[in-house]
Amino acid sequence: MAMNILTLCYLVASVTFIVGLKMLSNPAKARAGNLLAASGMALAIIATIFLYQNEQGQYLGNYTWIFAGIAIGALGGTLAARRVKMTAMPEMVSMFNGMGGLCAALISIVEFDHLQSAAVMATEIGLGYFLPVGTYVIILLGLIIGSVSFSGSMIAWGKLNGKFKDFSFKGQQIVNLIFLALMIALSVYLAFSRLDHAFLFYIIFLLALLYGLLFVFPIGGADMPVVISLLNSFTGVAAACAGFLYDNKVMLTGGILVGAAGTLLTILMCRAMNRSLANVLIGSFGAGKAGASGGGEQGQYKEITLSDAAVVMSYANRVMIVPGYGLAVAQAQHACHELEKLLEAKGVEVVYAIHPVAGRMPGHMNVLLAESDVAYDKLLEMEQANEMFPTTDVVLILGANDVVNPAAKTDPASPIYGMPVLDVEAAKSVIVNKRSMKPGYAGIENELFFYQKTSMLFGDAKKILQELSAEIKSL
Repeated sequence: MAMNILTLCYLVASVTFIVGLKMLSNPAKARAGNLLAASGMALAIIATIFLYQNEQGQYLGNYTWIFAGIAIGALGGTLAARRVKMTAMPEMVSMFNGMGGLCAALISIVEFDHLQSAAVMATEIGLGYFLPVGTYVIILLGLIIGSVSFSGSMIAWGKLNGKFKDFSFKGQQIVNLIFLALMIALSVYLAFSRLDHAFLFYIIFLLALLYGLLFVFPIGGADMPVVISLLNSFTGVAAACAGFLYDNKVMLTGGILVGAAGTLLTILMCRAMNRSLANVLIGSFGAGKAGASGGGEQGQYKEITLSDAAVVMSYANRVMIVPGYGLAVAQAQHACHELEKLLEAKGVEVVYAIHPVAGRMPGHMNVLLAESDVAYDKLLEMEQANEMFPTTDVVLILGANDVVNPAAKTDPASPIYGMPVLDVEAAKSVIVNKRSMKPGYAGIENELFFYQKTSMLFGDAKKILQELSAEIKSL
């Protein structure tokens, strides 16, 4: 009876995962979708704790340890999530994703130890015992994928918060391929040799951890959104392996959904950045960009005063705001929304152009602006925004750089050539807010800043937006 109820709980939880994921595609329903999926996961966990029975009909027990672990994890996660700044959200995603990968790897290690113990006991009493190949393959897959996700995510976390720098060496791609081939070869040998080679299992574990490090270390910062998405899909696949291992339907469903969603998002990010997924898998992805330029002497840029910018924007028919990482760093989303309301009060149409990889992770700008109550229908995707730029009077760029660089379309020598970008130069006038003329995350100079129709407005985004609002109020 208990197992039947448990199966029903798993079914309900799986449905909430699917429905919740579907709701995440709509910004207005995303919060509710997240809560729905979280409720389903809570149901699955509680049902497993109290209703799961092993082959002997025994319940889990050890409730003190189980709930102590849940309490510690819930408290730590809640405090971390409440304290994290929006600018540090990508680091938190990488950290949490890495923890998921580590859990999957630890499950593989524990289950491998159980199989080894069963083999030893069978040998001692004179029984033949062969480790089941199918189970062994799942264990090894969970170990490798989870370990790569863990170590790679930790490096991504360190690179995003500035603790680690890009690191690469000559022939790194070849070394990465050798590591990958060696892991696969040892895994195949271990799974099908039917011999007790426990030390090989831990060598594979070590190789997977090292591969994760080598995989992410050389990756350039501008390409990190793709890597975060890929590592997220790795963690989902590792969790699905654990679901296979335990014949746990809800874990299997959740892992498949995360793995599939992460893979699809990775493909979309690759297209948005004009990168090859094969290059991501091999490594040295996006490396060597720092210091690269779009080509040659660019000329002189011109500045605009706050009062002139206020006048131009106040008497425009349409203003399109392009948010970037500079907006997030300055925590200027609320000041931006205030400027939007002031302009709309003057009859100006205000919308936002969101590039798929603006910020440090997919959806970073959407979440940032939603936090300040910007209407969801004002957030335009790149294709829609590009259609509207020719009929836009003023584009206000707030801390964005590489995603508005025309060199991606005009300069074959540029490292970002072929990357889809926002066609901001098609608007009648462009105002760029930056702290300085320092290159963006990709490390290349932006030729847009030297266009005749472009004016620079230097300073902290929050301070500039507040002063712009004050100027507009005085008009």
